[in-house]
Amino acid sequence: MPGRGLRRSRRRRPSRIDTYATLRYRSKDVNGEGDTRVAKETGGSRDSGQETPPPGGKADPRVVLSRERVLAAALDLLTESGLGELTIDDVAKRSGVAKTTIYRHWPNRAALVIDACLRMDDGDAAPPDTGSVEGDVSAFLTILAGLLVTARWSSILPSIVDAAEHEPTFADVHSTIQRRHAAPLRAALERAVARGEIQPSADLDAIVAALLGPLFYRRWFSREPIDGEFVDLIVRAVLAAVPR
Repeated sequence: MPGRGLRRSRRRRPSRIDTYATLRYRSKDVNGEGDTRVAKETGGSRDSGQETPPPGGKADPRVVLSRERVLAAALDLLTESGLGELTIDDVAKRSGVAKTTIYRHWPNRAALVIDACLRMDDGDAAPPDTGSVEGDVSAFLTILAGLLVTARWSSILPSIVDAAEHEPTFADVHSTIQRRHAAPLRAALERAVARGEIQPSADLDAIVAALLGPLFYRRWFSREPIDGEFVDLIVRAVLAAVPR
């Protein structure tokens, strides 16, 4: 029977890094106010290098500016050379912010990289609601195909994957980035369930993996073009196997 392999599986409980990312991206952390739990993952201090705003709620603009300069420099260096070549010395030189100041914000390199990676929000916008699962999925994969060539995270992610094989903290970051990128697609599938286009018993996580996997394979492994014809092929093949 088509779709037998795409039944619902047990949902994964979110990690502390997941919660941290969700809070940061909902608030954009404009005043330097971050979740404290990431420090436990990086071996840092309780506030993970985040400076507590003074009474009144707003951080010193100079502190906010120095943090933004450091994060921008870290992302630039990650894009250019990957995680393996990133050092605090290089970030200090690129940003113009002293190492001592950087270490006041982040206790170590891992904490800085985590904060920088969780700010990679290019491509987070949801695709349009076309009114059909085929249209929604096709729109999302078309957007993703372009981002895999142009977005900053598409260049940084391979080095995060490599680090994730050896460091649990980066494994959590990698998983968080992937789930955030997949969230709009999952939302489109949930809309399809609500409209009656997909059976409620369908395993949405498996469908998401089946749709995203071929694009990631072409981007990072075979390095073949991810064109409209390929996207259409994936959409038709995967949705044909989904219980309807």
